[in-house]
Amino acid sequence: MIRNYFKIAFRNLVRNKTYTAINVSGLALGMTCGILIFMLVKYHLSFDTFHTNSDRIYRFVTEQHRETISYRANVPSPLGKVFRNDYTFGEKVARIATAEDVVLTVKEGSEIRKFKESEGVAFTEPEFFDIFNYPLLKGDRETALLDPNTAILTEKMARKLFGAADPMNKLFRLDNKVDFRVTGVLKDLPITTDRKSEIYVSYNTLKQYNDWLASDDAWGGINSAMQCFVRLRPGVSPDEVEKFLPAYVKKYRPTNKNVHHYKLQPLADIHFNARYGGVITKTNLWVLGCIGLFLIITACVNFINLATAQALKRSKEVGVRKVLGSFRGQLFWQFISETGLITTVAVGLACIASALLLPFINDWFKVQIAVNPLADWQFMLFLPLLTLVVTFFAGSYPGLILADFQPVMALKGKLSQQNIGGFNTRRTLIVGQFAISQVLIMGMIVITNQMRFSTQSDLGFNKDAVVMLPVATESNVLTMKTLKSQFSQIPGVQTVSVCQSAPASNYNVWNTSPNYDNRAEDEAFSVSVKAADEQYIPMFGLKIVAGRNLFPSDTAKEFIVNEMFARKLGLKASDEVIGKALSLNDGNTKGTIVGVIADFHDRSFHEDINAICITTAPDLYASYALKINSATVQPTLAALEKTWSDRHPDQVYDYQFLDEHIANFYATEDLMLKLIQTFAAIAIFIGCLGLYGLVSFMAAQKTKEIGIRKVLGSSMGQILWIFAKEFSRLILIAFVVAAPVAYYAMNAWLKNFIFRVDLGVGIFISAIVGTFLIAFITVGFQSIKAALMNPVKALRSE
Repeated sequence: MIRNYFKIAFRNLVRNKTYTAINVSGLALGMTCGILIFMLVKYHLSFDTFHTNSDRIYRFVTEQHRETISYRANVPSPLGKVFRNDYTFGEKVARIATAEDVVLTVKEGSEIRKFKESEGVAFTEPEFFDIFNYPLLKGDRETALLDPNTAILTEKMARKLFGAADPMNKLFRLDNKVDFRVTGVLKDLPITTDRKSEIYVSYNTLKQYNDWLASDDAWGGINSAMQCFVRLRPGVSPDEVEKFLPAYVKKYRPTNKNVHHYKLQPLADIHFNARYGGVITKTNLWVLGCIGLFLIITACVNFINLATAQALKRSKEVGVRKVLGSFRGQLFWQFISETGLITTVAVGLACIASALLLPFINDWFKVQIAVNPLADWQFMLFLPLLTLVVTFFAGSYPGLILADFQPVMALKGKLSQQNIGGFNTRRTLIVGQFAISQVLIMGMIVITNQMRFSTQSDLGFNKDAVVMLPVATESNVLTMKTLKSQFSQIPGVQTVSVCQSAPASNYNVWNTSPNYDNRAEDEAFSVSVKAADEQYIPMFGLKIVAGRNLFPSDTAKEFIVNEMFARKLGLKASDEVIGKALSLNDGNTKGTIVGVIADFHDRSFHEDINAICITTAPDLYASYALKINSATVQPTLAALEKTWSDRHPDQVYDYQFLDEHIANFYATEDLMLKLIQTFAAIAIFIGCLGLYGLVSFMAAQKTKEIGIRKVLGSSMGQILWIFAKEFSRLILIAFVVAAPVAYYAMNAWLKNFIFRVDLGVGIFISAIVGTFLIAFITVGFQSIKAALMNPVKALRSE
């Protein structure tokens, strides 16, 4: 019997090739999205779940209470040490300081090899490997990082640095400053961990690399490199620990207005908490999951629409089967068999499509999803479950309708619209589909406009044709001046400045509380300090509104502030600050304000303009900023590389255009735009399949009506209007539903931007016009085909 079901099902599907192709493509598309989203959600939920006692592992974080509350995934360097010594809450406590974008040098005989490591080197206390489950393949876990100048490498990094040779006791040099000896080899890190550094060196060597960061008295600042982890003892709660942490603020920062609140963040929260640099929020994962479910459901809905439209053609077949003795259950399972065949083929195509699309998903989301079905029991369970659910969800309703046909009415062709499900259910589902499509279209337009506004607006400084080069680690004042002079002599280089960072940057950011005009207390706001030479302001085109530019100096301190600085002081005029004393960094940096510049955007459009202070500080300079001629970019870049490499032959050359760096501010929004474009296209396509099903159903129902109208003189336009008014009504209803939803959602999204576009009427007009055009193209062929039908054949049809 079962064999007979599938044999007949196969014949029916082959006979109705268009119907089969549409259903297979719709289901395959929906299930491809479902499979990819399932793998993506599963990938993120598996992060750092493999550690022993992961429920007791926490990271110390900081809430900074200034004008507003800001959140840092870092703490002062001494916190981990004093917590370990003062309290017994922690079973293990480990500090880890990561130096990113470092240069590693390996010397073997006369050969010298250099490597640029963006993930950097982690100065690590030995207890780190007691807290986290990163297996050591060579070396002793207890002693590998105990001595100074020792290092542990992953297998991958050991091969990169030393090839096939045994890495144990081999030497490498970090940033031409510190030498390390390899004392251990780690098993390669799992892809589902937020720890990316593959080089771990002894923490007690940090003082040789960064004396301030290693200081046990460095409570006055928080560096993004420093993190601290703890595994609490059994029975100890994080709330219990947090009650004792304010004591450190009172003891070590008693006079500071910007009170620090130290908290414990669970390991399971690190990957998902955007406040502390989490990769993706659980809310976004839920949204992705719901989108995947919606796309599968809408694909099933389209199947139902097409199947019920097809039911009229099969009414006599069902009538004959019933007359010959077929039972209701047999007819139901016959249709389920057809659905099962379609679903199985669709799942196979979806698996192939998912495998082909996975590299693009990995690239888009910056993930490393690898599918091994034989080793992934969750995926192997998901796939047959998806097949069964789709088969019964999509096939049950049409199967029941076919099985309920009355044989006499079916054989006489007297079945009514109510006998095959009617329009109302399909209309409702299609309205829902197009409402979602229009929400996505409106969202896509808003995000596109905001991205264009963010990247093309005037930022208050010149960002075009500006190249940022690194200052080598061993550079001094003389070296920087010499190289700056050599750069300026290169044809195509217009201006050169040595600085800490560009006007808008997330790197090398130094925030501190200012003391203005020798007041008794520091100001309540923070100021973003930018170290730069006297060429910084003219090179970036910053506008001086009062006072003058900095004088060239390596020692004397002068400050230039922005207008926001004066406003936060409550002054009526910006020039009131000229000549006033300014003290930064707890009084360690003092000088006089000599100028005021116009405000510029120093961060992304997500944030308001900060109070800015620019001063000379050669020990903080990290970049050369060069304005170059856009007509001679390539030869200029080649000359810059040669000049830089000749001066620093033992360093790795690198450069970045400033506009590319600024574009990175909106990496998340760019990804969201790509996603919404993709899902909007898929949702529109699936919605169009549903609309096609409705039009097919209408054409089958109205065959005789169309024939009569044509005989009575109706024009082709009047016939087409029969179909057009139906889908026009549905699209308008969908728009009425979608517009307020899109407005609310996009207005909430835009609130993440301090500087943003307006939600104008044009966005909604564009969405409705675009939807009408897409719908017209979808129904046009079927409608025209029905309108051109020979009226004689139409009137003879049964």
